[in-house]
Amino acid sequence: MTTSLGAFVLGSPDPPALADFYRALLGWQEVEREPEWVRLKSPEQERPSLSFQLETDHTPPIWPQRPGTQQMQAHLDLQVDDLEAETERACALGATVGEHQPQKDVRVLRDPHGHPF
Repeated sequence: MTTSLGAFVLGSPDPPALADFYRALLGWQEVEREPEWVRLKSPEQERPSLSFQLETDHTPPIWPQRPGTQQMQAHLDLQVDDLEAETERACALGATVGEHQPQKDVRVLRDPHGHPF
């Protein structure tokens, strides 16, 4: 039996808007779009894909974690060639830079709906 990652799914109060952010950020293609579900894929391969599902009560996680707050369950690690330039580009698309940065060669950003990446 073979197991592989088929998709990563992010909850969002507005899946189409969040998908538009990641489509612009990653340069991925849209495969499916409904008001409550959007799926993106890399131009080079079908899977894994990145999907967005409607969560009307979405609460962005707090990072770094603090007791009694919404905890981060997962985050995306994105690899870039130029950290400063890609941080600026992500912010121009609607991301924000997190207050806490764990190390010099990493940037923690939040997408427009508060997911860390």
